Amino acid sequence: MARPLCTGAGLLDAMRSAVANLELAVDEINALNVFPVPDGDTGTNMAATVRAALDEAEDAGHDAPAWRIAAAASHGALMGARGNSGVITSQILRGLAEGLAGKKRFGGLDLANALAIGTRTAYGAVTKPVEGTILTVIREASAAAVSAAERDDAMESVLAATVEAARKAVAKTPSLLPILREAGVVDSGGQGLFRLFEGALLSFRGRPVFAIGSGLAAGLAGASHGDERRAVAPAFRAGLAALEEEAFGYETVFILTAADGTTLDVPAIQARLEALGNSVLVGGDGRMAKVHVHNEQPDEVIAYGLSLGALTRITVENLDSMADDVREARAGAFVGAAPAGTLAAVEAVAETRPVPSASTTTASPPPTAPRKGRGSVSVRVAEQTTTAATTKEVATEDLAEPSVNGSHGPQPVEIDAALGPAIVAVVAGEGLERLFRDLGVEHIVRGGQTANPSTGELLRVARLAKAREVLLLPNNPNVRLAAEQAARICEDRRLVVVPTRNAAEGIAAVLEYKPNADAATNAIRMAEAGRNLATLQVTEAVRDAKIGGKKVRKGQTIALDPDEGLVAVDGDRDLAVLKAVDTFPQGSTLFTLYYGAAATLAEAEAIARRIGERRKAEVEVVHGGQPHYRYLIAAE
Repeated sequence: MARPLCTGAGLLDAMRSAVANLELAVDEINALNVFPVPDGDTGTNMAATVRAALDEAEDAGHDAPAWRIAAAASHGALMGARGNSGVITSQILRGLAEGLAGKKRFGGLDLANALAIGTRTAYGAVTKPVEGTILTVIREASAAAVSAAERDDAMESVLAATVEAARKAVAKTPSLLPILREAGVVDSGGQGLFRLFEGALLSFRGRPVFAIGSGLAAGLAGASHGDERRAVAPAFRAGLAALEEEAFGYETVFILTAADGTTLDVPAIQARLEALGNSVLVGGDGRMAKVHVHNEQPDEVIAYGLSLGALTRITVENLDSMADDVREARAGAFVGAAPAGTLAAVEAVAETRPVPSASTTTASPPPTAPRKGRGSVSVRVAEQTTTAATTKEVATEDLAEPSVNGSHGPQPVEIDAALGPAIVAVVAGEGLERLFRDLGVEHIVRGGQTANPSTGELLRVARLAKAREVLLLPNNPNVRLAAEQAARICEDRRLVVVPTRNAAEGIAAVLEYKPNADAATNAIRMAEAGRNLATLQVTEAVRDAKIGGKKVRKGQTIALDPDEGLVAVDGDRDLAVLKAVDTFPQGSTLFTLYYGAAATLAEAEAIARRIGERRKAEVEVVHGGQPHYRYLIAAE
């Protein structure tokens, strides 16, 4: 029987089940990495984020009202957020806390409203939101929740609609993002969110998922999931197969071109076709869309399409007589030909705010080496804000995770107003860490690929500085959102993020640092210095894939640019590296090769000689010790 209202205890139980369900799916989600590199960590980051949220909620107590449980979870996620997916998840939980503020118990309509708020806060966390990601999934899931709640306020009914909408949204992410379609995967963050909703629903249905190692997980895993756990899949073809597991009747596929003088309303088409059948996928824009639907009467689907414009490439197949493997292949073929879209990059926005009068952090100014900038980069100086008012009930200093110096939480540090901005850098690899310290950076957060530091860890280290202003170098695109979140909530100093994408850019940025300039001025100069450097990273493909139209085989050496675009691929490691450095600007006279944990000094020196001979340039070899990437190469 559906429960119309949820108490704090019920919310806590649902969170436990949601977190356990996500933890069981970590490997599945990590495998959805678009790039075939050994650092897929979306599942790990999301699991760490929601585990931090659950730990805070547990501390609130099983008898706490719903608003307090939600507030505690929001604070825990805020401080524990790791990676971009973790930060967005924390913003969804922030919306949940705002929506449930002041409520001891809540119903389905309250939940739907909270999810809608979570959608807005999640989109607000990203400068340029990209559809086909976790953002699309929370938007469509929350919209379904509102629609369901307006019909039936029962929690189970609302959550069931949320889960189903999330499942469908995940399955169609490749039709929205060409990079997903090409890689043959669904969005990993969206899949993680689906698993969270799924676990919560199972709790309300009396079949909660239990944490790994709880003693109940092994015995009840089958009962917990049973036929309710419908995988969206570790690969998109399998994800479409999940949509098709109830396939019946006919599969109708066609290209729809809008009639002259009209535009296509893709969401409206999707909604109409869902009323006619199931397994609906509509990908495209106002001019052209590709349609895929299963139903008993394909003539109705075709007639509807003709009412909107012209149809081409029409195919109708009898699903009842189609073998499963053929069905899966056809589903994959549908997405493979979907209209291409665009992938927007997250850009920084320049903002200013007053400098705080008190603080807690330590850093000696690094040596400077004047460099002339050749480009322009905007940086974000985040406004100091707090999350939902209800989160203030939770002590912000009570943090269990130790910082890099072994302390539990920030220790009071007296501010020296005469000091220039301090620098905090996120670094992976003992050689790179030593190099940053040699340049005068005293505050290092150890982390990077597969080990993204949380928002709370970044704050703790920043608060060890004696300076009133702190420059934070994430040195990794997947750390940037956590860094920006730390900057937004840091109340005792001005924390400014310099959007460096790797350690080489970070080193160039540090060399541009001016101790007598303020943080905002330094950030602009340092960001430009980093972007003026040409860089690439070299690793081995961990699976077969297709990136940027190029086929990649497992075990081949691949070189990626700072935005993870494929630069070169070859079965011969040295040839791949040489092809990659050929893409560096002509006139580059100094190369630096940082060799990682997987490489030896001898092989690094050997490839450095070949690069020098090929490019007629000086090549410096430096021990970086970075994990996952054999080489990090920079050119000036």
